[in-house]
Amino acid sequence: MFQEPVIAMLIVGAIWKSVDLVRAPHDRMLRLLVVCLVLLAAGEILSFPEANRAVDAFTAVGVGKIVFNGIYMSGLGALILFFVSATRGTTSRYVRQLRLNVGLLAAVLTVLTAAMLVTPAATRGHTLSTPYMAEPAITCFYVVGNLYFVYAYLTSGLWAVRYARKATRHLAFGLQAMAFGLFGLTITAVNRLIWVYLRIHDPGSHQAFNTVNWSMTDGALGVVLLGVVYSAGAQLVAHSRSVMHHRRLYHELAPLWTALAAAYPELVLHREPVGSRRRRFRLRRTHARFYRRLIECRDGLVRLSPYLAQVAPQADLAHCPPDQLARYIAAALAVKPSSEDPDSGLSAARIALPSGNDLESEARELVSLSRAYSKGHREQDTDSH
Repeated sequence: MFQEPVIAMLIVGAIWKSVDLVRAPHDRMLRLLVVCLVLLAAGEILSFPEANRAVDAFTAVGVGKIVFNGIYMSGLGALILFFVSATRGTTSRYVRQLRLNVGLLAAVLTVLTAAMLVTPAATRGHTLSTPYMAEPAITCFYVVGNLYFVYAYLTSGLWAVRYARKATRHLAFGLQAMAFGLFGLTITAVNRLIWVYLRIHDPGSHQAFNTVNWSMTDGALGVVLLGVVYSAGAQLVAHSRSVMHHRRLYHELAPLWTALAAAYPELVLHREPVGSRRRRFRLRRTHARFYRRLIECRDGLVRLSPYLAQVAPQADLAHCPPDQLARYIAAALAVKPSSEDPDSGLSAARIALPSGNDLESEARELVSLSRAYSKGHREQDTDSH
C-alpha cells in the first residue's frame, strides 16, 4: 500500500539531492545520500514481482532476486554510512564503518549468489511461500538475506536516533519517525526468519502469519515515509526562510551599497542586468548575491575610511552609532575626490565593527548602518525641498 508513495518520494529526493550534489560534488554526505536514494528506489521497483520476472526473462531465473538484493542491500549500506557521516565523528570511525559494511555486504551477496547457484534450476524462482523451503540452499538464501536486513534496518535506526539528538527540533522529529519505522522493518525481517522456520517444518500452514507481517511492513514503510516527508518539509521550510531572510537583508543593504558602489565601482564583483530573467529566477543564488553585496559594502567602507577619519577625526568610528556614522559617510563621500592618487599613502581606519566574529553579526551591523544612511538621505532630500 505504501510502496508506491515510498518509490515516488525516493525518486523525488534523488533528483532534488542530485541537483545539490552538482553544486557541491565533494560533499561526502550528499554523495552517500544520492547513492542511497537511487539504490533504494531501484530496489523498491525491482521488488515488484513483474519487475523481478522481467529481469529473469532477460537473463536467467533467479538473477532478478540477486539483483534486487544486491541493489537494495547496497542502498541500506549507503544509508548506514550516511548516518555515520551525519553524526560528524572522526574520519577513522567512518573508515572503520565503511570497511565493516562493505565487507559484510560483499560476504552476504557472495553467500546469496552461491545459494542461488546450487539451487536446482527448476526451483530458483522460489518465494517465501515456496513449498521447498526445507531445501538447504533455499533456507540459506532467506536466512542470510533476512539476517542482513535485520542488521541493516536496526543499525540504520540506531544511527538515525543518534543523528536526531544533534539535529534541530523539526528535523529530529522526522529522524525519530524514520527510526521508529526502521525498527518496525527490523521486526518484520525477524518475522520473516520465523516464517522460514515455520515453512521448513510445516510447508502448507501459517499463511495468516505472513499476511499479518506484510501488513506490518506496509505500516512500517508508512512511518518511514512520514519521517522522510516531514524531514524534507522541515528542510525545505528552513531553506525558504533562509532565502527570504537573505533576500530581505540584500535589499536592505541597497542604500549603503549603492552609495559605495557609485564611489568605488571597481569593487563590485559582478553585475547582472537590472530586471534580467536570470536575476529574477535564480533563487539558489540568493545567498551568494547577499554575501557578495556584504563583502562589497565592507570593502567600500575600508576604501572610504581615510576620508571618514578626515571628517570625524575625534570620533570612534569602530563603535559609532549607526545614525551618526551614516552622517559621517555622507560627508566623507562629499569630500572624496573623483579620482584618487594611488600613492597618496592614506591609511585605512576600522569602521563599524560587528559585535561578533560571524557573518550574521557583520550583516546586522551593516544593515543597521544602511538603514540609518537611507533615513538620513531621505531627510536630506526632504529638507532640500
